[in-house]
Amino acid sequence: MVAHSTEDIRLQLRSWPEVEAYLQQNKGVIIPLGSTEQHGPTGAIGTDALTAEAVALEVGRRLGVLVTPAQAFGMAEHHLGFAGTMSLQPSTLLAVLHDLILSLARHGFERIYVINGHGGNIATCKAAFAQAYGTAAARGLPNAPQLRCKLANWFMTSEAMGLARELYGDKEGHHATPSEIAITLALEPSLESKQKPLPDPAPAGPIHSPEDFRRRHPDGRMGSHPSLATAEDGRRFLDVAATGLVTDLERFLSESAS
Repeated sequence: MVAHSTEDIRLQLRSWPEVEAYLQQNKGVIIPLGSTEQHGPTGAIGTDALTAEAVALEVGRRLGVLVTPAQAFGMAEHHLGFAGTMSLQPSTLLAVLHDLILSLARHGFERIYVINGHGGNIATCKAAFAQAYGTAAARGLPNAPQLRCKLANWFMTSEAMGLARELYGDKEGHHATPSEIAITLALEPSLESKQKPLPDPAPAGPIHSPEDFRRRHPDGRMGSHPSLATAEDGRRFLDVAATGLVTDLERFLSESAS
């Protein structure tokens, strides 16, 4: 496996002739997908986008696969009861992802690998894939039969989940988790000054309206203890998540479209 520098695989740092040359050798591309939403009283609002991008860049670096700019806004309607959250409605996110996929497919990309950092994006992302397939065929794109999209949630890889169980047990929780907060600490050392011990969180439960979420989870956490997170943990999570996704992406890139 040949390692590439982070700069080499950022799409925004390539020129269009360089992208055309890349496509002669590789039809794969990674889209980091996150969210801009509250992560409890101590977590960064950009946690989901920061983690998705960091994992995507590490995967791309290891495989030499291009990584697009991160889509930092996701479906976070239920977090709108907390200041700073910026959400797209499901229909808006679907349209954004659909258009990004079609743009890439038009140029010859055939394997679109979305590395996601937010659970609320999952259903909409899969719907966008289905719509994009239909649009690519309807528009007569030459590579429509070969177009494949795949969603990869870094926090649901067996490697990341196993490490979370090892480090935090049932204190990992479901939102503002120590695993995701740990990665942000590794990426942005200034965030360490915001960490502090917190009282026990409200347990995880159903998610409804923003007002209902705020009532059930008054500080934004869902069963999580983010104060357990450390930057060293974050470096471990970044490594194990990327390791698991590298294997998955290699398999995805080599799959036949038949």
